Amino acid sequence: MSEEILINVSPVETRVALVDNGVLQELHIERSHSRGFVGNIYKGKVVRVLPGMQAAFVDIGLERTGFIHVQELLPEPTEGEPRATESPDIRTLVREGQPLLVQVSKDPIGTKGARLTCHITLSSRYLVYMPNSSHIGVSVRIDDDGERQRLRDAVQTQVREQAIDGGFIVRTVAEGIDVQAVVADIPFLQKLWQDLSGRVAAVTAPGIIYEDMPLTLRSLRDLARLPLEKIRVDSRQSWTQMREFANQYCPQLVNIIECYQGERPLLDLYGVEDEIARALDPRVGLKSNGYLIIEQTEAMTTVDVNTGAFVGRRNLEETIFKTNMEAAGAIARQLRVRNIGGIIVLDFIDMQDPEHQRQVLRTLEKALDRDHAKTNITGVSELGLVEMTRKRTRESLGQMLCESCSVCGGRGQVKSAETVCYEVFREILREARAYDNDKFLVLAASVVVDRLLDEDAAYVADLEAFIGRTIEFQVEPLFTQEQYDIVLV
Repeated sequence: MSEEILINVSPVETRVALVDNGVLQELHIERSHSRGFVGNIYKGKVVRVLPGMQAAFVDIGLERTGFIHVQELLPEPTEGEPRATESPDIRTLVREGQPLLVQVSKDPIGTKGARLTCHITLSSRYLVYMPNSSHIGVSVRIDDDGERQRLRDAVQTQVREQAIDGGFIVRTVAEGIDVQAVVADIPFLQKLWQDLSGRVAAVTAPGIIYEDMPLTLRSLRDLARLPLEKIRVDSRQSWTQMREFANQYCPQLVNIIECYQGERPLLDLYGVEDEIARALDPRVGLKSNGYLIIEQTEAMTTVDVNTGAFVGRRNLEETIFKTNMEAAGAIARQLRVRNIGGIIVLDFIDMQDPEHQRQVLRTLEKALDRDHAKTNITGVSELGLVEMTRKRTRESLGQMLCESCSVCGGRGQVKSAETVCYEVFREILREARAYDNDKFLVLAASVVVDRLLDEDAAYVADLEAFIGRTIEFQVEPLFTQEQYDIVLV
């Protein structure tokens, strides 16, 4: 495995690409005018309480109010205490106009505002501090039981000796790290929380209390984990900032942070720009000549697996199995690159052999193990579908880089020229019954006018004879295929 982090910095946006053996695995984009809000802490004001939804809307100073559910208002259970199965009426917890200290857990997506929580957390290189909890935990991605116990004991000992209030979660990057480096984050996080707590009273709601680090530094904190070959950044200013940050918090990374000064753009050099363009296409080709079709909607994302031109060598079942095995790895990578979250339905090609089904699921699970986002996979359903979820904290790549088509309105289809022609005929009949004019002038796109004068010329002649008036046509270059106008002359 040869992982590298490539960072492209410009005045308008920063892009971070995680590349493994030359293949793009993850892409993070932050634009200067619309930075992400996840991790930011605000002093908000409750503007509306919805008892029917057990939720409230909170003004935190953004364009849209944030949303908080009653579960995010309840205090975290103490160590060993079971979580409550029933929630109290939200009106007993908050009221309209009440100031509320909240943290953004999900960025605004589409028409939805930010998702908020009162369970405040602060992250460092190796630890996550929870000032309102007493829980000491270790990331579930650290599998070794001995390592988990070593890290937990070190943090518990430090918390007990220093009489620190609050809880901690040891992050995945702490695996194999000397305990002194891990526990060194504890006083930093406690001091940061004390400073933030002191600012709360001085800030008028809605107002920001804490803003998370820029993407360049977050990539060191959240993405960089050994073994990592290189971290390349094409901005000397950002390179200096990253080295200073690494010197203080992750010195083992200092020597692999490199300032790229080549003539070719950094992301072009690794083919990342081409990968981004392909990630906006619903069709994804596989090496075997099979392909995936990825369709993203607001409710869910569907992935359809097809053999395409792959005909195999032995038999149909073997051909299907090989296609599905390749698709499983490709799907996991595409979910990371496109940052697709929410409910995802995978339509693998039907497999008769239960062992083949198990192997495909294991391949998918193994490929998703390296995903930073939390995923949950079900088995193969009776319809041959695999349902899964992937935690969504920010917009997908398509939502960030694209907007709805102004022609089709996001449908992905436009009415055919034939359909528009028949609409024109119906509209002329309606106008002919309502008005007594000499002739009609039809303004439409060239493809529609061409059809009216060619394939549908006989229908036009019959219509003229029926209404007793002349119909003329004129191409309007600015009209889309669906647009037309009928002028009474």
